Amino acid sequence: MDDSIKLLRVSSKSNPNSVAGAIAGIIRSDTRVQIQTIGAGALNQAIKGVAIARGFIAPTGQDLVCIPYFKDIEVNGEIKTAIVLSLESR
Repeated sequence: MDDSIKLLRVSSKSNPNSVAGAIAGIIRSDTRVQIQTIGAGALNQAIKGVAIARGFIAPTGQDLVCIPYFKDIEVNGEIKTAIVLSLESR
């Protein structure tokens, strides 16, 4: 991952509207953001956040592009598989 790209960690308890606001804020200034999720609940909240953020960004003439991929990460000494959503505006 490029160190200049902001990383958001989303959990199953994350509020989709808050996730959307964070995505939109970062996209407006940096045009790229990555969202890291572990588990189905976290991915669900992240996807809802992406959909809501798209509605925030669309009126500016931009659209969000989402590229998902798997990444092994260490959490508390355990290796877990995360799904990362790489977002950029076009």
